[in-house]
Amino acid sequence: MVGVLVITRMKSVKTILVIRLSSIGDIVLTTPVLRSLEQLYPQARIDYCTKAPFVPLLASNPRLSSIHTPEQPPAGSCDLVVDLQNNLRSHAIVRSLKAAHVVRYRKENWKKWLLVQFGINFDRRNRSVVDRYRDALQEPALPDDPDGCELYLSPAERSYAAPYFEGSAGGTKTLALCFGANHFTKRFPPKRFASLLSLLQREEPLQVLLLGGKEDAPHALEIMNALSDSSRSKVLNLAGCCSLMQSAALLERSDAVLCNDTGLMHIASAFRKKLFVLFGSSSPAFGFLPYNSDFELFEVEGLRCRPCSHIGRDRCPKGHFRCMNDLSENLIAKKILDHFRQSH
Repeated sequence: MVGVLVITRMKSVKTILVIRLSSIGDIVLTTPVLRSLEQLYPQARIDYCTKAPFVPLLASNPRLSSIHTPEQPPAGSCDLVVDLQNNLRSHAIVRSLKAAHVVRYRKENWKKWLLVQFGINFDRRNRSVVDRYRDALQEPALPDDPDGCELYLSPAERSYAAPYFEGSAGGTKTLALCFGANHFTKRFPPKRFASLLSLLQREEPLQVLLLGGKEDAPHALEIMNALSDSSRSKVLNLAGCCSLMQSAALLERSDAVLCNDTGLMHIASAFRKKLFVLFGSSSPAFGFLPYNSDFELFEVEGLRCRPCSHIGRDRCPKGHFRCMNDLSENLIAKKILDHFRQSH
C-alpha cells in the first residue's frame, strides 16, 4: 500500500527501511527524519539503503541497525518503507521487498520547472527539503523537532583531524573553505576565492583549510597559485588528500565555514558550524539551505536569469556569470571578520 501511514496501524511498525541513494547533502538532510522516526517508533528497527560511496555518512549513526546498497539490497519483509529517493531504482528496491506500507517523498519537479523557466515560485517560505521529506509521513505526523542534521564520527576520524588544530590553543582560528560543487554555476571562481582569502589574511591571522574531493583538486591548485606567498603560508590544501569523513572531522573542529552550495555545507551544518554560504545559480526556493543552522547567505538578488537550473550547469547560459561574479568579496570578508572578532 503506497500512501500515508494511517494512525491505526502505528503500533504494528517494527521494521523500517529508509531509502535515499544519493547524494551527500541529500543524505545528510534525511538525518532529522531518522531521529523523528526513532522517537515515533522507539521499538522499531531502522535500516537504510544508499549507494556505496555514501555509506560512510551513516556508518556510525546509532539510530540505524544496518545499511544496505542497491548492489546488496535488503531482503525479506518490512513494515514501513520510507522512500525519500522516489525514482526507478528505489521503486525496484521496494518491489523486491514484502513491504506492508510504503510512503514516498514527492519531489514536485513541476514547481522547480516553473521557477527555472518562468520565475514562478509557489513556495515563498522556501521550505527545507527536510520538511518536504517529513511531509511523506502525514498521519501519524512526525514529532516536532527543532534540531538540525546529524553526523556521527568514529574515533579514528577525529584522531585524523586533531593534529591540524594543535595551534588553536594559541588563539589561531580556523576557517574551512569548501570551494567545490558538482556544477560550474554553483562554484565561486577560484581566483575570486584567492582574493577573498587575501582580504581576510590582511586583517586576521587565520588558518584556512581547503576541503574537497579529488575532482576538486585542480580548483584548489588554482586558488593556491593565485595567493601571495604570505597568504599561501597560512592555507593548507587538503583537497583530494582525505576521505569524506576525514573532511567531516576537519569541519567539526573548524571555527567557521565558507562554502558554495555543496554537500560539505550540509555536513558542516550537522556540527552547528557558523556558515557563510555563496549561492550562484542556486536558489533558496529549492529547499537546500542549511537546515536549522546558523548561516549567512550571499546571493545576487533580482537577476532574471537566476535560477537557470535546479541542479546547476556546466557553463553560464548567458555568458556573464553575474550570479557569482557580482558577489562582493569585501562584504563577504567583512562578515567573516566580524564573526571572528565577536567570537574572541
